[in-house]
Amino acid sequence: MPGKNPSPPIRVEISVADVHAHLLSVRMTIAKPKPKQVLSLPVWIPGSYMVREFAQHVQSVRAQQGRHAVAVEALNKHQWHVANGGDAPLTVAYEVYAYDPSVRMAYLDDERAFFNGTGLVMQALGIDTPIELSLPAPEHPATQDWQLVTGLAAKRTDARGFGRYQATDYDELADCPVTMGRMWKAEFTVRGVPHVWALTGAPANLDGARLLRDTQAIVEAEFNMWHGNGTPPWRRYVFMMHAADNAYGGLEHRNSTALVCARQDLPRQTRSGIQPGRSLKATDGYTQLLGLISHEYFHTWNVKRLRPAEFATYDYSRENHTELLWFFEGFTSYFDDLLLCRAGLIDEATYLQLLAKTWNQVRQTPGEALQSVAQSSFDAWTKYYRITENTPNTTVSYYTKGALVGLCLDAALREQGQNLEALMRALWARTDGGPMTMRDIQAALKTLGCPDVFKRLDDWVHCSDALPVEAALQSLGVACEHVDTPLAQQLGLRVREDATGLQVTHVLRGGAGEAAGLCPGDEWLSVQVGAQHARVKTLKDVNAYLPRNGKFTALVARDARVRSLKGQWPAAVQAMKLSVRDAERVARWLA
Repeated sequence: MPGKNPSPPIRVEISVADVHAHLLSVRMTIAKPKPKQVLSLPVWIPGSYMVREFAQHVQSVRAQQGRHAVAVEALNKHQWHVANGGDAPLTVAYEVYAYDPSVRMAYLDDERAFFNGTGLVMQALGIDTPIELSLPAPEHPATQDWQLVTGLAAKRTDARGFGRYQATDYDELADCPVTMGRMWKAEFTVRGVPHVWALTGAPANLDGARLLRDTQAIVEAEFNMWHGNGTPPWRRYVFMMHAADNAYGGLEHRNSTALVCARQDLPRQTRSGIQPGRSLKATDGYTQLLGLISHEYFHTWNVKRLRPAEFATYDYSRENHTELLWFFEGFTSYFDDLLLCRAGLIDEATYLQLLAKTWNQVRQTPGEALQSVAQSSFDAWTKYYRITENTPNTTVSYYTKGALVGLCLDAALREQGQNLEALMRALWARTDGGPMTMRDIQAALKTLGCPDVFKRLDDWVHCSDALPVEAALQSLGVACEHVDTPLAQQLGLRVREDATGLQVTHVLRGGAGEAAGLCPGDEWLSVQVGAQHARVKTLKDVNAYLPRNGKFTALVARDARVRSLKGQWPAAVQAMKLSVRDAERVARWLA
């Protein structure tokens, strides 16, 4: 019996409409539209858990069937009804303003273009067919040397990458961003899988060989962790990055990642001939960049495939809540720097500095005592991504505390002859690299012969108590030392220092700053000790004048008025410093 004829694909063309007006043109043709066709633009992008209202950038929506224009009616903030007649092909066209330099939306100027499908392409509700994407070469004179890179499968393209691409469905189109412009391109292969680097905004003295070599080391370390001698479930991978004056961030996709970085953090060719490797320091911008690359690549397994059951099918029209971001973001944050160490890119001391930084960030967040990481995960849509001056007092990051949960779980498993990598692989095997729940973690721990560990894990993620980090580190051979913190932490403040002076940005709950009456937004003008007044412009100035065991008066400007606030020098506030205590144990953990 012959099979059914497949439905014809939806055809979408995205072209550069006006470089200087930052407008991208979208033309969408639906071969067999529904009688009452509704088009919907996502309100969020997977991986960034906040409703971002992409429809705000859409303009001039119009439609036609054949030669006849048909009415388009806005139904709500992100959906449109097209009053088409019959089943003739329907064409919808509109423009999108593209000037968001982040990895979440779209950008266009005379040097580059970048976009995600979620911010540009409407979803034809009720129609589930392949989508053919046409990306013609721009005609503006400034774009003649542009190239194009995407993770989508090419159907017919020219030497620069412009042409036609194929997506199996809307989800794949939404999950494969496109970058174009003047770019540095390079490629390496690991276990038969080509990995493409596409970098725009690169400095002229970029050390591309080092970037390529270090990225390959990360990829090999992550392959080894997940698959041993096996191969990953994708045929090609793309790193697309834009280097700017001051930028940092990334967003994971199924076979690519979109990254932005500070131009000064990229490796440069120098006369000194300094070689890459274990010379990297925790404070180096390049170390942070490699950690970002490691983090986003790890997500290709952990959240893009192994993912919360709530993400089995994305609903692009609303929030998709889950309590498991501590696992998918937190555990990824635990492994990102750890795998830099295993790849030979940083040494043990540097890794311990990075880990101490994470631990101290959590220790210095009062919200840890109010919010569990499960709650933090669920509330990401309304709290984590909507930061205010009070955020540190009421929330805890599922990234940083989630990473510490991963550390504690790894230590607990190692005490029983297993480790966290084994758990990740067991979960991958149990779910076939697909959706999972907390019950799957419980079952995987049982498979590893560590069922009793689940009770501890469940308590760690659902309670707001401090984690047993010090005990975990000691079991791994790490020494924990208490050291004095910078003045900001001692006062319970976060500040901004610039040419205008010293401004308080956050006042942490229970700190000396709060007790003195300092408020977010205060400009700290001077310190009075006894009869002396001292002008302050930085915390270094404050530190020079505050008495260590006495009272002081701070003069601040608030609402164009000067206020006098009386304070008391705080009790000692300490941070943690980590070092190797048992070299053999640490080597077993980090090797």
